[in-house]
Amino acid sequence: MKREFHVPYISRRGFLERFGRAALGTSALARTISELRFLNSAVAQGVPPTDYKALICVFLNGGNDSNNLIIPTIPAEWNNYAAIRSPVLAIPNTVAGDVTTALAMNSHNGQAGYPANDNHTYGFHPAMPEMQTLFNAGVVAPVFNVGTLSFPLTKAQYSAGSVPRPPQLFSHSDQQTQWQTSLPDQPYTSGWGGRIADLFTAANYNQNGGISMAVTLAGSNIFEVSNSNLAPPYAITTSGAVQISGITGTRRTALDSILASDKTSANMQTKAYADIFNHSIGQADSLTLALATNASASWLTRFTTSITTPNGGATFTSGLMSQMKMVARLIELGSRSVANGGLGMTRQIFFIQVGGYDTHTNQTNNQGQTTTDNTKVILGTHANLLADLSKTMNALYQAMSDIGRPVGSPLGTALLKDSVTAFTASDFARTFPANGYGSDHGWGGHQLVMGGAVKGGATYGRFPVLAVNGPDDTSTGRWIPTTAVDQYAATLATWFGVDAAGINTVFPNLGRFATPNLGFI
Repeated sequence: MKREFHVPYISRRGFLERFGRAALGTSALARTISELRFLNSAVAQGVPPTDYKALICVFLNGGNDSNNLIIPTIPAEWNNYAAIRSPVLAIPNTVAGDVTTALAMNSHNGQAGYPANDNHTYGFHPAMPEMQTLFNAGVVAPVFNVGTLSFPLTKAQYSAGSVPRPPQLFSHSDQQTQWQTSLPDQPYTSGWGGRIADLFTAANYNQNGGISMAVTLAGSNIFEVSNSNLAPPYAITTSGAVQISGITGTRRTALDSILASDKTSANMQTKAYADIFNHSIGQADSLTLALATNASASWLTRFTTSITTPNGGATFTSGLMSQMKMVARLIELGSRSVANGGLGMTRQIFFIQVGGYDTHTNQTNNQGQTTTDNTKVILGTHANLLADLSKTMNALYQAMSDIGRPVGSPLGTALLKDSVTAFTASDFARTFPANGYGSDHGWGGHQLVMGGAVKGGATYGRFPVLAVNGPDDTSTGRWIPTTAVDQYAATLATWFGVDAAGINTVFPNLGRFATPNLGFI
């Protein structure tokens, strides 16, 4: 049996005492070694796969208050939760058949093939009935208390400062970067999604792909930035490929003529610019024609952009749903064989994003109140965001189920619902106590993973002790993560097909944590 490689934290003084002057001068070799490891890992990936898989990062920008995403429902534990959260934030405890209370999760924990029973019970926010249904159906898995970590960290170590913390905790931009790179303790040059795309593209995984393996519906992001630029993020809008506009007829003919001339220019800069511009135009034109083939597909009706929050909440237009709709179209197109008008890809990585999660105020409709009002606390900004997330994730799963197998694939090919995995990420969670109007910046939080391959209907990781100044708290209701981003991301990457050598290349800090694969997929 292969032994797990676990690197403990070594202080700077201890490191120098052990290695002394031998450590000097190594920084000049670091980048070269990293690039050689990457190339070796790409070679080691071997023969490109014949199956199809897609990963979708759903980034909740602003810091999701996951303390209200999943609620403890054992009466004594809920009483503690409600006392600290206060009437401003405390979601009512589960009442069987009452959809205005925490929605009960029927867990498989403790059963064969699932994590041990933690002897707790939980419920989803009442704005998320779709997630409750999919959890109980076994295709959604919450992962508890995930966050940025340089090394495993206890409360005692945090308080003593004896083990390095990730820099700039509680800062939006820094924590977003660290989540998307999984490299909190070093300058970043790439995201972990981009490193996977680089690795697979170097191994020639998408031999027929007409677009990059990495696609973004949310503009520029760090998650998909690659080291070698083999798979640069391809940006697309919810309406389709970005094309040049206002240049038609004779003007387009003139542009084509100029580009044709510049592509043979002796000036290398002119030639390179013309090649890239011409490739971009051709790629957008080709993708637009390809997307026309599924523009009227019946499964697109799953994506309803008008969202109404349950229990008398607001009705609004969902940008997240529009992004996911285009992702679904690109998945269908990417998985479809070239012979059937598709792109014939084997792997795709998507990034979508929604803002609004920085809920210092207006988190619920009971902000500023000292008396309980269960009809108001389940509504508000956060309820709208969670309803949007729940309905969008559900729409994806139902659409993949409707499509069935990729068009043109052998009958033994996996169903798309089993080949597509969506997962959430966010800057951080939020403080457990209310600030009177909402909640403030936190640290560790709960994430959701959804897909047919997910071992859902169970929870993973350890739920924090909900106590201010308790064993999991920095001091103000900010949970010290017990699961690192590295572990969460590496578990997804392993399912995606990254082998053991590649995992250590994509996640160079993973060896610091005792459990590299959390087993939720």
